[in-house]
Amino acid sequence: MLAVVTPPGFDRRGFLRAAGAGLTAPALLPEPQMTPQAAESPQSPEPPGSPNPPRHDPRDIDVVSLARTMIRFDTSHHGQGGVTLPHARVLQAVWEAHGVSTSLVPTPKADNVHLIARIRGTGAKAPLLLLCHSDVVPVERENWRRDPFAAEIVDGELWGRGAIDMKGTNAAFMAALLRLVREGARFDRDVVFLSDADEEGGPHGTPWLVKQKPELLEVGTVLTEGGWQLAQRDGRTPMLLSMTCLDRVPMVVRLSARGTATHSSKPMPDSAILRVNRAVSRIGEYQPEVALTPINRGYFEALAGATNDPVFAHAIRLLLHAQSPRQTERAARLVVERSPYPWLHNALLRTTISYVIQDGGYKTNVIPSRASVQIGVRIVPQGQRPSAVLDRFRSLVGDGVEVALVTPAGVSQDQLLALLEERWAAEPAPTDTDVFTAWRAAAAEVLPGVPAVPAMFEAATSGYPWNQRGVPVYGIYPYVVDNASVISMHGDDERVRVDALRQGAELVYRMFRRLTV
Repeated sequence: MLAVVTPPGFDRRGFLRAAGAGLTAPALLPEPQMTPQAAESPQSPEPPGSPNPPRHDPRDIDVVSLARTMIRFDTSHHGQGGVTLPHARVLQAVWEAHGVSTSLVPTPKADNVHLIARIRGTGAKAPLLLLCHSDVVPVERENWRRDPFAAEIVDGELWGRGAIDMKGTNAAFMAALLRLVREGARFDRDVVFLSDADEEGGPHGTPWLVKQKPELLEVGTVLTEGGWQLAQRDGRTPMLLSMTCLDRVPMVVRLSARGTATHSSKPMPDSAILRVNRAVSRIGEYQPEVALTPINRGYFEALAGATNDPVFAHAIRLLLHAQSPRQTERAARLVVERSPYPWLHNALLRTTISYVIQDGGYKTNVIPSRASVQIGVRIVPQGQRPSAVLDRFRSLVGDGVEVALVTPAGVSQDQLLALLEERWAAEPAPTDTDVFTAWRAAAAEVLPGVPAVPAMFEAATSGYPWNQRGVPVYGIYPYVVDNASVISMHGDDERVRVDALRQGAELVYRMFRRLTV
């Protein structure tokens, strides 16, 4: 039987008459009446970067309207921070129109700021920090089928850079909180909304920010991006919800080589580019072993019970009951082959290796003296150690190729490795906190019968300053997604379903409502 969630303020019988035959996806909320901002033509948005920035009525808290406004600001981060000030000012106006105090924290880069909004609570509990980020990764426009900053709605999907990561989540958090503020709700703690300006790898992200604003560290819980709400193989029916309690450990490794520089008419056997490419080939054939840690085991146990694909469920159970490394590896291959989210689930099972930046050569008639490749490595905590990964790389690359960590300015290799080993040893955030239990209870209301479980985030968040202090850090993307949407994160044609975004805002609203008095 379909489980229909009736939005607050609706008579159930009248609501069902209004929804009519439009309820086709199990447990998905139909779209409520759109505001004028949300209903405007998607074909005629304000051009990004124009002298007239996107407009937004500060009183409008419709989640789709908020998300579209955010996406239309090009806050692309190319390495030194994006232009986030115009975006922050619009959000600031929305918060302040609802009586919520805000502040902007400028970074050393012009027009790049952090936004902080604080909803005052009773102070009975330590504050909740919503750790969001306004910057997005750049786009390759020629590969997009839609303008990545136009926020078009096409066939029920909202397109644009940041729709998944993480302006859609930011909009869901804002819409839910402001709905409660309008209702006169009072939280049992302060709720702090932080829009981080430099999450996508910049120099002035949260580690820099908490040095300027150390009071931001004085919180009881952090909620940020992370856990996925996965659909069944049909791409729509909710299958499994997760809240991430632990991030994988990210590190960047540089392979570099030197050789003789000379005219390209006289190739020599010590070519730097050839040496690096041979090293890449050897590492490319290496498959790190499966790391079925306790949090991953619990996740896959829940997934086996949640999927409606019996072959996939059988593959997971083979993995969970494997008696040897060989059986484990064979079962893991079956899980990845059968999963509707193969690359997500592969990333949860083992350390992954990605080739991200290559540098070598500068002129067609010159053989260069040096070449390098940067490798993005993501490590499962309490699986393979960071030092062991580096040792394995060194054993594979051969003579003449250096393996080194890419370090931030002023940080030595040894210092960074010690930090990585510390993160590798971290325990997941507990599942008995009021924030986690509020999320699970809200999920049971909005998506009854769908498992809601703790998980590991395949990527990493900017929550590390709080992790270091022992503050629980959790993560969610509060909308049901299919595999194409998951892959579009940091890729091409990023998009989220409008009905899933609305449902996510409802789930978050019900979660936050449990933190009120």
